[in-house]
Amino acid sequence: MTCNRSFVTMLAAAASAAVPLAAQETVSTAYEQLAEPRIVERADERVLEVRAVGDPNEVGSAAFGLLFQLYFSSGAATGFTPPVARARWQEGLDRIPPGEWIGRYALPIPETVESLPEHTPPDGVTASITTWEYGTIAEILHIGRYDQEQPTIERLKAFVETEGYETFGGHEEEYVVGPTMAGPGNPDEYRTVLRYRVRPDPSRRSPGVPPSIAFPAVGGSR
Repeated sequence: MTCNRSFVTMLAAAASAAVPLAAQETVSTAYEQLAEPRIVERADERVLEVRAVGDPNEVGSAAFGLLFQLYFSSGAATGFTPPVARARWQEGLDRIPPGEWIGRYALPIPETVESLPEHTPPDGVTASITTWEYGTIAEILHIGRYDQEQPTIERLKAFVETEGYETFGGHEEEYVVGPTMAGPGNPDEYRTVLRYRVRPDPSRRSPGVPPSIAFPAVGGSR
């Protein structure tokens, strides 16, 4: 993804700052298997989503603030530590003026949350309960600074192409370890899962062979 990395740094900090350092260290161990790229099946997920239109440097902070406000006031939280936050953007951000960017920031929620609490969203920001579709996905763990993700993204996309797939539907990031309430920590130790939905590339598929046979998924669902 080509985008304003100062914004990604900001929103990741907002996402992970709500998670105590000890909790981040515990959750990060479950992601170490993603040091190598993989293609797996992932179930669709019900989420609390905040959608913000505009320059992320201007609307991103408000979007994440609303996301966590609604999460904790909706009854979704079962403790003091929320699930790992994530964000999605449309494809082709390098060709779209920042004022027209669409950012979608989310936290998974249980079925018991049926509606949003009353709230007044900032201008250009909306909230909803929706479902994020997944299916076949490609993902990899980026270890390090947010502004150094590009080589990891390129590695993931090369793997997708080698396996006979193509990406679609935009770029997703899941902020596993980052800045905390105690401070920025060590940026070289940040953990961010980079994820794309994928589908068989028609130009690479053997005629008459179903995609599930021609290109079997690697690994299993998490």
